Amino acid sequence: MLRRTVLAGVVALPALRARAQGIEYPKRAVKVVVPYPAGGPTDTLARLIFTKVGDQLGQPFIIDNRPGAGGNTGAEAVARSSNDGYTLLLVTTAHVINPFVFKKLSYDILGDLTPVSLLSQGPLVLAVHPSLPVRSVQELIAYDKANPGKLNFASSGNGQSTHLSGVLFNQLAGTKLTHVPYKGSAPALADAVGGQVQVIFDALLSALPFIADGKLRALGVTTAQRSESSPEIPTIAESGVPGYESAAFFGVMTPSGTPRSIVDKLNEALRTALGTPSIVSALGAGGYSTKWTTPEEFRTFMELELAKWKKAVTTSGASIE
Repeated sequence: MLRRTVLAGVVALPALRARAQGIEYPKRAVKVVVPYPAGGPTDTLARLIFTKVGDQLGQPFIIDNRPGAGGNTGAEAVARSSNDGYTLLLVTTAHVINPFVFKKLSYDILGDLTPVSLLSQGPLVLAVHPSLPVRSVQELIAYDKANPGKLNFASSGNGQSTHLSGVLFNQLAGTKLTHVPYKGSAPALADAVGGQVQVIFDALLSALPFIADGKLRALGVTTAQRSESSPEIPTIAESGVPGYESAAFFGVMTPSGTPRSIVDKLNEALRTALGTPSIVSALGAGGYSTKWTTPEEFRTFMELELAKWKKAVTTSGASIE
């Protein structure tokens, strides 16, 4: 009897070790919280990438859109979730800006959440409604100065990179564009295309189809270099606003305390997905590059971004209750 018990324990050890290492993960659907509305760039990117991840790991990765509070609503929900690997967060540039513009946050981006991998980086674009009689950054600056208080700019929300990009533009260009925040990129674009707001800062990835259809006019990209996908659009810096630079990033995090074996399994699946030609092509068409990293590299990246945006927000004086 003793011998049979010992043998049974020995046989069970590999199974126990496998479970401990997260090898059986995932055994059910995984929820990916996107803290913005459906149809925006973050949502589009998440669906594209996590369809591939789900195919690899044999379980569906379901997108859960939770917009609100500049991306904080979704982040707070994930920070409070179980750290079993079944709830993930799609993070953006907003999440390294929010700690400095929101006076009270109920979560700590690097304390309550664990980095998994960077996903992508790319430019924002400054675009205007075609009815506005400007065709360059310099003409926009001149028009605003000749018509003070008449121009509004849309962003995907208070504290977002699209908001701070407009703040930075006002600072460096001497303009006084009035900020109009939306709960995500999709509604902001809808009003920009409809002419309810004249100017918008948005991800090139989501704005490009409207630019191609002539529903928006692109004046400049926010990065230091032109986009490889749209080289005809000049940078804002080269268009007469020297020193101007802003960019967007997307990444994945999971609640703090998630087993390292699960983080590693997700990380490796993301590495494969981001190397898929169809994803590289789809993101590249919108001016974005795929950027897989290790969890440690992503943490370092976020620490540097936090330092950069802290300085930018402090200089701008931007603040949200």
